[in-house]
Formats: sequence, C-alpha cells, structure tokens
Amino acid sequence: MKKVYKLKKGLDFNLEGAALASDCANGKSVPTLPLPQVVAVRPTDFTGVQPKLVVKEGATVLVGDALFVDKATETIQFVSPVSGVVSRVVRGERRKLLRIEVQADKSQQYKQFATKSPAECAAADAVKLLVESGLFAFVRQRPYDVIASPSDSPKAIFVSAFNKMPLASDFNVACAGQEEDFKEGIRLLARIAKVHLGISPEQVNSPLLPVSEACVDIFEGPNPSGNVGVQINQVDPINKGEIVWTVGPEAVVFIGRFLRLGHVDFTRTIAVAGSELKKPTYLKTLIGAPLKDVLGDNLKRTEHVRIINGNPFVGEKADLEDFLGAFSTEVCAIPEGDDVDEPFGWIAPRLNDFSTSYSYFSRLLGKNRSYNLDCRIKGGERHIIMSGEYDRVFPMDIYAGYLVKAILTEDIDRQEALGIYEVAPEDFAVAEFVDSSKLELQRIVREGLDRLRKENS
Repeated sequence: MKKVYKLKKGLDFNLEGAALASDCANGKSVPTLPLPQVVAVRPTDFTGVQPKLVVKEGATVLVGDALFVDKATETIQFVSPVSGVVSRVVRGERRKLLRIEVQADKSQQYKQFATKSPAECAAADAVKLLVESGLFAFVRQRPYDVIASPSDSPKAIFVSAFNKMPLASDFNVACAGQEEDFKEGIRLLARIAKVHLGISPEQVNSPLLPVSEACVDIFEGPNPSGNVGVQINQVDPINKGEIVWTVGPEAVVFIGRFLRLGHVDFTRTIAVAGSELKKPTYLKTLIGAPLKDVLGDNLKRTEHVRIINGNPFVGEKADLEDFLGAFSTEVCAIPEGDDVDEPFGWIAPRLNDFSTSYSYFSRLLGKNRSYNLDCRIKGGERHIIMSGEYDRVFPMDIYAGYLVKAILTEDIDRQEALGIYEVAPEDFAVAEFVDSSKLELQRIVREGLDRLRKENS
C-alpha cells in the first residue's frame, strides 16, 4: 500500500516556455540530436570529488573508458560518453581541472562489461558493477550532498521520479519507452539497500509502476515536494552518523540500460525550455553535448538572454560554448533583463510580474497563469534574515532561517542540532527565490556543507 504525504508549504508558479508533455506522446516522438563532434565531461559537476586525470591529450578511448578518477579513493571512475580521441584538457586557476573534451568517432565503439541480473547480485556485486561501469558517479549521498563512497553502507536509497521546479523536465516523457530499464535499475539498487521511490499523485497509474522492489511514496503539494531531500525528511530523516544515497531517475534508467546492453549509454531526454526559445521541446542527446548543438537555431535572439545549464532555480549560468552538465535535465533560455527600462518604477501596476506577497495586480488575472520573468534581482543584498520568511515555503521539519544563520556564524554544533545533515543546496532554492534580502542561500548552504565535511573528515 502506497503512503501519501500531503505537504502544504512551498511555492508553485509557472514560467512561460515550458516544454509540454502533450507534444511528446511517446518516447519515439522525441527527436534525437546527431552525434556531437565533441563531447565534454566536467569534473565540477561531481561535487565532493578531487579529480585525478588518467588520460592524456591524444589518447584513444571507448565509450565507458575512464577519463579521471576520484583522487581520494581512486576507485570511483568518471567515464567517456563517446568513443574517440581526447582532444583537449581544459584547466582553470591553480590548474583546476575544468573539463575533458573528446573528439567523437563517426562509428561508436563500446567497452563491454560482464553484467548480471539483479537477482544474481549480492550488495557487493551490485556496487562493483556500478563502480566498474562508471555509473556510481551518479550516486550522491546525504549528508553533505556529495558523490557517495562505495565503501559505505547506506540505510536507504531514495529516488524521486518527479520535479516541480519551473520549466522542469517531465520524467514521464523522459522515460517513455524505457520503463523496463527504469524498473531493472531499481531492482539492482534494491540489492544494496531499501529503495524509496517518490512519485506525484499523477503518476499512480504510470507505466513506471508497479515495481515491487521499492517502497513507493506519494507526495502531494507544491514545489519543492519533488526534491529528494524533502522526501527523505518526511519518510526517514537522517541522524548524525547515518548515510542515505540518492539517485536521479535518469541515472536509474542508465543503470537498467547498462544491465540490458552490457555497456553504458548516456543518452538522455532533456527539456529545452524558456520564453526566449522559438519552440520549447524535448530532445534526446548525450551528457556532455555542446549547448550550441542543443539550442541550435531555436533562440529568438542571442543578446540579452540568460542561458541556463539546468533548471532556472538550481542550474548554472552558461553560454553557447558550454556543455550539457552530467546532472542537467533541462537547458533553459530566459530574458537577462539587462535591457529593461521601467519608467514608472515601483508604482507601475505590474500586470506581468509575479509576487509571492500578492502585491501586484497580476494576482487578479489568475494564480495559474504563466509569467515571463527575467534574471533581475530587483533589490540589493541586505544583512538581515526576515523571521519566518523561509519557513513558509520550506516543507522540511527544519528551521531554515536559524540554520542559515548558524552556517553564516560557522556554529557547527548549532548546525548539527538544526538538521544540516539532511539538506542540500537545492532544498533552499524556493526560499532563495522569495528571500527579500537577496541572499545566495544555495551558495551559503554549499559552503556550510563543505566546511562541515572538512571538519568531520
């Protein structure tokens, strides 16, 4: 029997330019981009990893060959999505490894693995398969929200099969035609630890189900109810010393596909969305594909546009020379706002702006309408945290405002008491959006987690 969790705190609103599921009734209708000439793997996508390069420029690699490993353990591999020649290794300040670019062969060659069915795998066998294939790089852990360690024994594994962020990809579309791969991936993860699968009420009759190996939980409520951190907090909160693994649903499909084919295939269906696109759509492409290939000639204009590698709430600012992130399920284009002139300032009626306090006339035009918001902050940073402002959109059993204050003052004991082991930066995305003091809450939380991890190492 599925348990239903009804969440009241949060914030739902729509941005113009969403890729509609109705445009892609099944997986076959999603267009596939041609194989990119160059694909890049970015170590910066894998939080908590100290990359150690294991290939040189000019080296020939297969799909699934390691490009770099985690220096701390040298067991977790980060593999190439394509076969070809390592054409470029890009470094930043202090020789920080930024990306490895691979010139793709016209005919792809795959590294083959000896796979087993989940029923034949013990927990150690399942972990070994994930590590050897490079798929373990997509397993994250709480606390700290970093790439997990294969030597740890998690008390549970959480997978959230939906996302309620604005312009988010619909996993039902992304997984269409691959439901059996998803179920097989869940079965393998269930050999390691108890799996909790979070779904929305609309997914109760989805082809993703039934999957008897997972405990299915239904989460009803506004954004961020689709966040895996919110689901962990509701189902099985983390105490100090406990470890929980989280896996994105797209990575679960990668796992099932690997078991079926015997080699890795990092093809992913992503949403290309935003009001600055001629036609928002879904596309199939590889992780690490150039964003100029993903966007093509779909941009309405090339100036005064913010390209986002990921979701507008949690993604990163990008440009056409960047590459699709390892965890990105969307590429978005929205107005930058640097060319906007408002002659009446604050006194304007603002029929097309969104307000969480319902102080704009746009509220009278319907609460379910879509907004064309730009990237302006509309205010300066202030060194004050309004009491209760975060808590009204923060559905976790945590005092978000007090936790942020504890992080800013570097009070580790206070952070632990307030539940920092349960949170990730993305859990504060909605709170950051409504913050009247314009604080970069996700950056603050990320720095706090890194500091705490260093102190506890």
